[in-house]
Amino acid sequence: MMPEPENCPGVQTANAGLASACQGCPNQKICSDPNKKLEDPGKALVAAALKNVRNKFLILSGKGGVGKSTITMLLTRYLSKKHTENNFGILDIDICGPSQPRLLGVEGESVHQSGSGWSPVSVDDNVCLMSIGFLLASPDDAIIWRGPKKNGMIRQFLSEVDWGTLDLLLLDTPPGTSDEHLSVVSYLRNDNNEEDKSLNAIIVTTPQEVALLDVRKEINFCKKQKIPIIGVIENMSTFHCGFCGKYSEIFPAKTGGAKAMCEEMNVPYLGSLPLDPELAKLCDQGEDITTLKSDTVDALDQICQHFVKFF
Repeated sequence: MMPEPENCPGVQTANAGLASACQGCPNQKICSDPNKKLEDPGKALVAAALKNVRNKFLILSGKGGVGKSTITMLLTRYLSKKHTENNFGILDIDICGPSQPRLLGVEGESVHQSGSGWSPVSVDDNVCLMSIGFLLASPDDAIIWRGPKKNGMIRQFLSEVDWGTLDLLLLDTPPGTSDEHLSVVSYLRNDNNEEDKSLNAIIVTTPQEVALLDVRKEINFCKKQKIPIIGVIENMSTFHCGFCGKYSEIFPAKTGGAKAMCEEMNVPYLGSLPLDPELAKLCDQGEDITTLKSDTVDALDQICQHFVKFF
């Protein structure tokens, strides 16, 4: 490719090869090729900002209401207590429904800006959080944004937050496979190094088929985007009654639940978490769940064994 001529609109711009200054340029055909790969300049900024973040987990599910935010919080709380020498961060990219500030008990906190960027809110000695919930005047404020504005906010969170050194950054995502997901994957995936395994996905579902239908789409999204799937967690699998002691299936797994789906789609099954009213109460209050004696916390311990290799 010849050197860029004077008045060149830029080889990475939308006008490349199409502007009046491009007429007669020997590079015009190359620049106007619709198949040429454009590199978002924000990707380099994100890579620089996250250079000291060892692992990134996307918490995904095609279905809303299956408990992605709760699972994100539970994993962070439990892992941070088990691995006190490691540092953890949560990035809440559910722009229209940020719930991590409430779940982690830091509602009302403020984000401060320094010369190195926004400082995430400290939750514990080794846990920090960034969420758009900290930037709202009221937790009841509605965020009515189209895709490009959401994507711009995600880019800011990834490139302008001073995360410092983290062993694990968990990203709480909204339901689906649309703008936010494509944006965060494009910024975090290392297209130049296929050996880079720092970006992985955890899929969350409930046992009933109506949830599994959408979760299958999420699994296919990860496969198409070449994101390794650590495994699937089945949330709210059973309910243990504190009065009679019996177990009930609130969401019957008529097609075999998450375990059967994982066998069918050849992805790891990490385990299931029972529905626990006491744990749900602690989540609403933003309290630490790790001291609770329950089947759910025991099951969480088993699931967290799968992540030891990342530390």
